[in-house]
Amino acid sequence: MADSQSNARLRADAGALTSGVIHVRTRLTADFTVISNALAQRRGSAVTTGVAVYILSQPDGTPVTIAALCEHFDEGEILISRALRELEAAGYLERRRERTPTGQVRTRTYFYDVPGGDPDMDPDPDGPPEPPRPRRPRREPPTAPVVPATTEVEETVAAPVQAEAETPIPLALAEADPQAIAVLAALRRVDPRLVLSAQEAARLAPAVTRWLAAGLLPTQVTDHLTARLPDSLLVRPAGILAYRLKETPLPLPEPAGSAESSVRPAVVPLRNCDGCDRGFRAAEPGRCRDCRSRDQLRAAG
Repeated sequence: MADSQSNARLRADAGALTSGVIHVRTRLTADFTVISNALAQRRGSAVTTGVAVYILSQPDGTPVTIAALCEHFDEGEILISRALRELEAAGYLERRRERTPTGQVRTRTYFYDVPGGDPDMDPDPDGPPEPPRPRRPRREPPTAPVVPATTEVEETVAAPVQAEAETPIPLALAEADPQAIAVLAALRRVDPRLVLSAQEAARLAPAVTRWLAAGLLPTQVTDHLTARLPDSLLVRPAGILAYRLKETPLPLPEPAGSAESSVRPAVVPLRNCDGCDRGFRAAEPGRCRDCRSRDQLRAAG
């Protein structure tokens, strides 16, 4: 009898995975979207990640309102609006009210591959990559002068190497409001993730100055910038802080002056008549006008 044969492999290849996903890669040359791992592997709602990937895959000008997204996804308005709020809080999505050349005010939506980018400087992804900048030659430390040989043996002591000068402070940071810079620098005490560079602090300082000029205390500005931050902050925090400082709060109303209160006439107090117990206004307690008239008539009769 012939032996039964099977097409199954006798044993697995050495080093093959025994669990987990195995990727079958296909090189795509069209109809694909580049997505950062920070966004694709973002912890939280899968609806939020799906909405973000869908928006990134659409060309510029595609409507991404709640109604438009609900027509594409099976989820309702509550989940879609919650996903947009999470993306906005994480710095991926930004809504701006801008004035068109015709004078109309419209809301434009910006979506960032990486939070903290500048929408006014959008490089062309299809263009040639920027050539690398040439590296500046490293300056060699000064060496000791060569001492000519003499009949006597002399020890030559090398000149001490001068320490490199400290990096100068950028001009924009030096011109910024010191109080605003202090508020931004102290954010890491509340949340260690809020570490800013000198350029980022110089860019955010004018907005913090406007908040302080509106009458808010530095502690109130710090509470506004650090409240309800996402648990997984996988990107630099400058984009989130810039979004929270985008709008300037209303200034405190001016207190009423004492001159205005002095001009107002004094209100005569309300009293009860001693005769008929009817209410009337008078500077001193006594009888009302009718009771006084009756008293005069009774005295005259």
